[in-house]
Amino acid sequence: MSDLSGELIDGRYQLTRQVANGGMASVYEAIDTRLDRKVAVKIMHPHLAQDEAFVNRFIREAKAAAALSHPNVVAVQDQGWNQNGVPAVFIVMELIEGHTLRDYLNERGRFEIKDAINYLTPILSALSAAHDLGIVHRDIKPENILISKEGRVKIADFGLARGEIIGSTMTVESSVILGSVSYLSPEQVQRGVADSRSDVYAVGIVAFEMLTGEKPFLGDSPIQIAYMHVNQEIPSLRTKRREIPRTLDELIMKASNRDPDQRPRNAGEFLKALEAIQHEIDPKTNQMKLALDLPVEPIKEKPRPKATKEIVEEEEKSIEIIETSQEIKKLREKKKRASKRVRRNRKVALFLAVALGIGGWYTLVGPGSRVVVPSIVGGTYDEALSTLNPLGLTTVIIEKRFDEDISTGAIIESDPPGGGRIAAGGEVKLIISKGPERYTIPTLKGLTPKAARAAIGKYPLVIGANTEVFNRDIPQGYVITSDPVSGTQVKRDTTVSIVVSKGIETVALASYAGKSGEQALNELTDLGFSVESTYAFDEKVLSGAVISQKPTGVDVAPKGAVVTLIISKGSQYVFIPNVFSIEQVKATQVLQDLELKVVVKKLGSKKTKQVTNIVPKVGSKVKRGSTVTITVG
Repeated sequence: MSDLSGELIDGRYQLTRQVANGGMASVYEAIDTRLDRKVAVKIMHPHLAQDEAFVNRFIREAKAAAALSHPNVVAVQDQGWNQNGVPAVFIVMELIEGHTLRDYLNERGRFEIKDAINYLTPILSALSAAHDLGIVHRDIKPENILISKEGRVKIADFGLARGEIIGSTMTVESSVILGSVSYLSPEQVQRGVADSRSDVYAVGIVAFEMLTGEKPFLGDSPIQIAYMHVNQEIPSLRTKRREIPRTLDELIMKASNRDPDQRPRNAGEFLKALEAIQHEIDPKTNQMKLALDLPVEPIKEKPRPKATKEIVEEEEKSIEIIETSQEIKKLREKKKRASKRVRRNRKVALFLAVALGIGGWYTLVGPGSRVVVPSIVGGTYDEALSTLNPLGLTTVIIEKRFDEDISTGAIIESDPPGGGRIAAGGEVKLIISKGPERYTIPTLKGLTPKAARAAIGKYPLVIGANTEVFNRDIPQGYVITSDPVSGTQVKRDTTVSIVVSKGIETVALASYAGKSGEQALNELTDLGFSVESTYAFDEKVLSGAVISQKPTGVDVAPKGAVVTLIISKGSQYVFIPNVFSIEQVKATQVLQDLELKVVVKKLGSKKTKQVTNIVPKVGSKVKRGSTVTITVG
């Protein structure tokens, strides 16, 4: 955008110099000629003024700041469209003579802990007032925090603000995401949505930078930094600076938590917690109030170039003009001599006025009149009709086109574009959005590979390679699934690969009859079989060995099949051991270990009793579980 210094905006604001230039607008220092005071005038770049969405965002900035009456918010005084001279959409704000918080960070590196809290308090106080009104700033960063020469902290640039009292809002534009990515909350990066907790996150990141002198995440590109904000917690401040109080570290970590539910709900809650910590650090010091100005150390100004200084001095000298009586006399004589020329100029001026009048009639009322086409990009077709029909203009849809950014049914372009002129009764051509170009992956499960490729080929998608895997449910040679899976909506030229079944996987199956049951269980499980074990008495097979297995007599079996093992518990008979003269407790334990039931008969009064008789007699063969009676005395 060319420098507009010297222009008179809206017949009132005389632009004196350009003080800032951004991607959306330029800011000028200006004189309000009506009230004779300095102001700041923010003017949208002309190429964006044709876009209704950008104009709405620009106006929303004025509404958001104007809705707030707070000493720490840059006050908005006026907003409008320049009707005469250079076409311009503008906002008039109070002029803050000072520097941004970014300037202080660049010069200091990091703040003292008390100073950082003193700066954060008015920032949170201003945001608390905004949140109470339902307004969310959505673009808090050091560049949007101003510090005046008097030390007053001011929040600026409510261009992305949203809230019920200022109307609806757009999703965060990509240029803004890239420009402010170091302070965007994960939910803004992932879903493009924000609430008061998103402002809290941004202030947490600003606080981190003020206290440590560096941003929590650094990367080669904005996308890398955004990825880190979404997937990583910021490092503890105490790992960067040990003297930071633990309570302050925990508060900043909480405010910048990736999960919005874990943060303070709004700036008011954040402010209360910060003031409590401030009181803990220095109980004797009163809490800093937003009405007070901070003691500000001046930023070192860059030396003015010599050439500029000389020009200023020359301009100052040229103001001082001394007129002598002789020079005044000469001037009067010159005016007399020029009187004929003045009369001639008046005639020329009259002729030009008549010509301009006729031309104006021809252009505005007569046959040459043309209608200015309003901006309708982003609106619906019905909205375009309701806007254009009252102007006597007709519409025709010449194309419906896919668009990644414009929603279905909204207008992408108009011809003539917004701000262009067209003959009265003319026709405005429209291009309508079909929304993002997406195609749904068809259901391919159970089809042959050939049929699956044919189904994919009906769409502008790329057919990928086949992958074969074993599967118990899908027969060999048929499709199991696809990547991406069926039902997924994908962009044009997305590669779709299919997974084909190789049938059931088979595994070699050996016979484990007579072998250790433990060995059989481990080896069969490692091969992928499901093993079921049962136990039975057997007079021929040793205890713990496999009696039989199912299936048997086969070389291979499906992987995952059930293999049943019958494992021997040994003989079901035992022989009565000789436990004569053994103490009662030991004799009982020996018999119970043989799975026999023991009945004890006691005789005499000895304290330690020993076995004196046993029934059945020693050496008898009995079944496990039989009852044995011992007499002790």
